[in-house]
Amino acid sequence: MSTQQLERVAQWEQDKEDRCAQDFHQAQQYLQQQRQRLENLELYRREYLGNIQQQGQAGFGARSYTQYLTFVGQLDSACQQQNQVISQAILVAEQRKKAWLAQQRKRKAVEHLIQKKRTAALAKAERHEQALLDEFALQSFLRKRHAEQR
Repeated sequence: MSTQQLERVAQWEQDKEDRCAQDFHQAQQYLQQQRQRLENLELYRREYLGNIQQQGQAGFGARSYTQYLTFVGQLDSACQQQNQVISQAILVAEQRKKAWLAQQRKRKAVEHLIQKKRTAALAKAERHEQALLDEFALQSFLRKRHAEQR
């Protein structure tokens, strides 16, 4: 495969790496949003319980108390569901990070191959140039020697 073809492959691999990095970044943002939602739910639950305690001191009926407890149960359930969403988001973020790092390794391997090809081509060109210089020096020496013998 020519260096030019490898450079196209390297660009393609770079584009794939960029997409993987973007996917990972989006997964991290989503995870952060879900953590923020959980924090908001927990804060709301604490505030709601604080309100219940204040109203409880003032006194309220059994029906109101039951409604408060039912709502607190719903908030607890929402927090549990949000924790599950966060667990899933963590897995997705980890998978996308692994995909990004794997793609990064592929790109680096192609770039390493390109560098090896360039180094080999440069060494070949230098050997060819040295051979030409050696040939020129030999021809010059032989002409000089031939001229001296006349």
